[in-house]
Amino acid sequence: MKAIRRFSVRPVFPEPLRPLGELARNLRWSWHPATRELFRSADPAGWEAAGGDPVRLLGAVSARRLEELAGDGEFLRRLDEAARDLRAYVDAPRWYQGVREERGEAGGLPAAVAYFSPEFGIAEALPQYSGGLGILAGDHLKAASDLGVPLIGVGLLYRRGYFRQSLSRDGWQLEHYPLLDPDEMPLEMLREHDGSPVQPVLTLPGGRSLRAHVWLARVGRVPLLLLDSDVEENAGGEREVTDRLYGGSSEHRLLQEMLLGVGGVRAVRAYCRLTGHPEPEVFHTNEGHAGFLGLERVRELTAAGRGFDAALETVRAGTLFTTHTPVPAGIDRFDRELVARHFGADGELPGVDGEEVLRLGAESYPGGDPTVFNMAVMGLRLAQRANGVSTLHGAVSREMFAGLWPGFDPAEVPVASVTNGVHAPTWVADDVPPDPARLDDAALWRLRRVLRERLVRDVRARLYASWRQRGAAHAELGWIDEVLDPDVLTVGFARRVPSYKRLTLMLHDRERFTRLLLDPERPVQLVVAGKAHPADDGGKRLIQELVRYADDPAVRHRIVFLPDHGMGMAQQLYPGCDVWLNNPLRPLEACGTSGMKAALNGGLNLSVRDGWWDEWYEPDFGWAVPTADGEAALDPERRDAIEAGALYELLERHVAPRFYDRAPAPGAPADGAGEPVPGRWIEMVRQTLDRLGPRVHADRMVREYVERLYVPAARAHRALDAVAAEESAAWKARVRAEWPRVAVDHVEQAGADGDALELGGALTLRVRVTLGALRPDEVEVQAVAGRVDEADALAWQDSVRVPLKPVGGPDLDGRWAYEGPLALDRTGPYGYTVRIVPAHRLLSGAAELGLVAGPSADATPPGRPD
Repeated sequence: MKAIRRFSVRPVFPEPLRPLGELARNLRWSWHPATRELFRSADPAGWEAAGGDPVRLLGAVSARRLEELAGDGEFLRRLDEAARDLRAYVDAPRWYQGVREERGEAGGLPAAVAYFSPEFGIAEALPQYSGGLGILAGDHLKAASDLGVPLIGVGLLYRRGYFRQSLSRDGWQLEHYPLLDPDEMPLEMLREHDGSPVQPVLTLPGGRSLRAHVWLARVGRVPLLLLDSDVEENAGGEREVTDRLYGGSSEHRLLQEMLLGVGGVRAVRAYCRLTGHPEPEVFHTNEGHAGFLGLERVRELTAAGRGFDAALETVRAGTLFTTHTPVPAGIDRFDRELVARHFGADGELPGVDGEEVLRLGAESYPGGDPTVFNMAVMGLRLAQRANGVSTLHGAVSREMFAGLWPGFDPAEVPVASVTNGVHAPTWVADDVPPDPARLDDAALWRLRRVLRERLVRDVRARLYASWRQRGAAHAELGWIDEVLDPDVLTVGFARRVPSYKRLTLMLHDRERFTRLLLDPERPVQLVVAGKAHPADDGGKRLIQELVRYADDPAVRHRIVFLPDHGMGMAQQLYPGCDVWLNNPLRPLEACGTSGMKAALNGGLNLSVRDGWWDEWYEPDFGWAVPTADGEAALDPERRDAIEAGALYELLERHVAPRFYDRAPAPGAPADGAGEPVPGRWIEMVRQTLDRLGPRVHADRMVREYVERLYVPAARAHRALDAVAAEESAAWKARVRAEWPRVAVDHVEQAGADGDALELGGALTLRVRVTLGALRPDEVEVQAVAGRVDEADALAWQDSVRVPLKPVGGPDLDGRWAYEGPLALDRTGPYGYTVRIVPAHRLLSGAAELGLVAGPSADATPPGRPD
């Protein structure tokens, strides 16, 4: 029989055990080994059955066992120690508080930052993630907690999470959506002082409403607010808005993103009101899904009496937008009419003109689609600062969004980059000591084997469970005991499965790949995992192709596909693999942090130079798979053949030989006792741990966000009080109106003998410009100079910008004279141009308004410098 109603009965702890509840409901246990070990010791069998989830463990532990623990003096001592350690962690000053005290108010550190993301990967006990975006968001919160950064996380609570993956007998991906109960997760409902639930409400067309409860997860010091539409007062359709991650129709996704952005801001306001937490000065939008948060903040300000343009200025000043996609297809785009209906007269954001909303998301640039509303475009227009997630991705993003800043070279598009990092305490195996690079060769090699052996055991258990799900009988699975070998070079590959990540590139030449796996002297074994989006049949076919190959009895002991990739599997996989493989189509990998997690455990990377590997690759840390270029890059089949061949070549001639080239460890007994070690391999492991490891830490990433983006955003936010915001909005409107009349009329140079210019010399530039009704202090006239190519195009990354100064007042025609020196500081083909850009103390940079005026053809001087 099936129960007609489900609920959770929470345990009642004896008084000495009450701190267990506090420890279980703060997710710091997920990266704090001592706390996890405390829970494990409470009931070892129950801990394994609960999948390492303290809330589930405590919900199942018997009353008799609780009584035993309440009388166990040693357990109570450890419990008290863990509880005091957590309180000290939460309350004591950390890095951020030290910086604030050192710098004072002048330091500009924000009182709080609100961090919005559609998914968060904190722990398997809170399955609210699908892949890299969510894991990155979870690591961001954890690192912020460790550093003491006053973040408030905001997301949605998906009652069915992302799907659980299994395989059919013939290897086709199957999806399952188990129902999640918030009462069985480390969550508590946010309530008003009278005990009633906090309930943000959104207005929907046709007189409908969308209500949400707010669940609070404690991520160390950081509160994470998760909005849940499964509220009894909602109609059936509205109750299902937060049913699952990345599912449903276009309208369903729009409602999710409205709830995340608009409802999320209202949840933050309620949390700060109820707890006394400082109000955020900076709002960080992690990808475009949460972009509507800016519109809600505009509504707040217009309701308080500010005009729309002034409110927009204030919101932009304190907003950061992070993009994670390197391709337009990865951006959420909605039908314009659908958005208009939800933000129209009977929809959300009363007091905000629906046409203004549509303008913010309009693709009003060459090649844009006027019928769609683009969430990334809105995110960029609502944020004064933006960034990509690796150096290469920043460059790709500047190209992709260059249409929003017409007239500027893509290199000048105001999208910075902060390379992602990973939270070391989450991803480093407990066996790895604090400074593993200091181990001697023999000890480091033994550690790597221990991690590999543990992975082999875990893989066999998961593979057995997978085959049982596929319908196999126990009696036909004896071969699984021989799957993988703890002494064989082990390669890992675990990613989402869109086509650009090329799950099956390794199978391009199956005969050659099979020879690699079965080499009698230098075999290679692979562990592969990944999920395809439920609607992506192409990705499912790739999985099926790989699974069918891995099912072949000839190779199944050397290659394994594990379904249902999640954090628990990943925490075994990263430490246990010797090599981490990544072979995307460059430059379609925004960052690709999985290889970072392997590196923290001493794994070497074998990757196409994309994402983070492009900027930090060194031969000491692994191998770079060459990328096809020229015409070969335009033919997908040829490109795959070239890059697969390069991958096989690296494995055959470089990776495997180095792993199996063994000699006695330094200091080994003269009689040869002791296991030989691959000295050159171990040196690469040591270099990876010692030199690459510190770069990939999430605390490095979060410090960069604080110093380079949060602090400038907080200062800009504080500078825009009501008066300054109105002034800025009025000034921008006037500049935009006058800009068609701004022009460079005449340019001439002096100080050179014809075209014969020498290094160390200088030119004097004299320029006449028309500014319309603008004043000279409202613009900057610049000479832009540098090397040029055969078409006289300036290399912008290598160019210099030299401000020219006004000379006297306007002439009778209203034109202004500017002049200044231009130093000749390099040899070779050299050129310059002159341009005019807006200038104001509240602008974040010259390109912010997307306005630039250059010389017309008849304004340039005859000839050009050589």
